[in-house]
Amino acid sequence: MPYDPSRHHRRSIRLKGYDYTQPGAYFITICTHERAHLFGAVVEGKMQLNDAGRIAEQRWRDIPVHFPHVQLDAFVIMPNHVHGVLWIVANNGARVGATHASPLRNAPIPPRGPVPQSIGTIIGQFKSAVTRQINALRNAPGAPVWQRNYYEHIIRNELALNAIRRYIVENPLRWPLDRYNPERIGKDPLAQEIWKLMNQRASPREDPS
Repeated sequence: MPYDPSRHHRRSIRLKGYDYTQPGAYFITICTHERAHLFGAVVEGKMQLNDAGRIAEQRWRDIPVHFPHVQLDAFVIMPNHVHGVLWIVANNGARVGATHASPLRNAPIPPRGPVPQSIGTIIGQFKSAVTRQINALRNAPGAPVWQRNYYEHIIRNELALNAIRRYIVENPLRWPLDRYNPERIGKDPLAQEIWKLMNQRASPREDPS
């Protein structure tokens, strides 16, 4: 079913009560507007980036330049989405496993808009930078590039982290089974394995296979 923004844009898909500024690892997925194949094509199991895809790749690599408390892990630019693992690190630069993080029991009411240094702010800056540059490239000011929101999982254990890394690296090879491929031929067992390993609610609540 095509993405329908009218059905989803009024409901937050962030995990209620979770402090998205705390150290940990996050699996991020961002889809293009209407899941259009904007960034290139998969050819013989390899992602061939076009100019727009190269822009998205470079802006993702630039995230730590704008947010020094963030480290990049595995990521991939696919025809109509981006997968990546982001680490929010402690002040000393050490990675802090998300297994040590848990939803806040008495979380304060958050301010309106993204919290500075949070995952929401990081992704918002990335999406805005990519949109500006791609629209300048195609001379289409104001044209949508991304779907309204994004998906994230809090990575709580090493097994899940390693499975997600494998999924990201192999994503072009597994494109025929990818849920974002409109011509997919079946469910991806690795995606189902990751779902089980995460052992938690996803954002939003849907099976990633």
